[in-house]
Amino acid sequence: MSHSATPPLYTLHFWPDSASFIVRLALRLTHAPFAEVQIDRAAGALDSAAYRAMNPLGKIPAIETPDGPMFETAAILLYLSDRHAGLAPAPDSPARAAFLKWFFFTSTNLHAPVMQVFYPNRVAGPAHAEAVVAHIGAMLQDNFMVLDQMVAAEAPDWLSARPSILSFYVAVLVRWLSGFPEGHPARVTAADLPALCPILAALETSDAARQVAEVEACAPTLFTHPY
Repeated sequence: MSHSATPPLYTLHFWPDSASFIVRLALRLTHAPFAEVQIDRAAGALDSAAYRAMNPLGKIPAIETPDGPMFETAAILLYLSDRHAGLAPAPDSPARAAFLKWFFFTSTNLHAPVMQVFYPNRVAGPAHAEAVVAHIGAMLQDNFMVLDQMVAAEAPDWLSARPSILSFYVAVLVRWLSGFPEGHPARVTAADLPALCPILAALETSDAARQVAEVEACAPTLFTHPY
């Protein structure tokens, strides 16, 4: 699916409501021509030689760029922000240092643990899955509160109601954790995060969020009441 009459600058290989969701949002902020190709998981596309050439672990996402294929969500987001102004503080901006430390905090201390609570068997095997979820879930809740307290104290422009690669990154992680039932050790919702909650509500109304909500058939409250 192409989003411009001109040849696409990027081609994103995606699966609905996966890590590619974050990249789909970011691509719309670039205003660059891009194409999206849904991965045929049933046909084993993730294990195909063609896909493994883009992402050697056979995971999502993968994106074709003018500089070659890329994988890893955080790397893709930073790459896009360096090529397209407005997605994050520029490399020479005084705000860049603070942005980078919290961007990598999100990638390392939020995104990675989120994957562990969704796939605990990968961490320690089926016999220890429950313990993994309990331990990692508590850590996630603490780490989200650290981020929320930073936003309350510092109100950074790069994590605000203005769409950016970091605001959307955080919003999608909250979206996923909101899907766990009440009482789940890893459940985190917008309502649990007083500083971030109004930001997530505002981000839902952005053009990029509305477009992705439509193509992925999501509820319009895709960050605050997603499922």
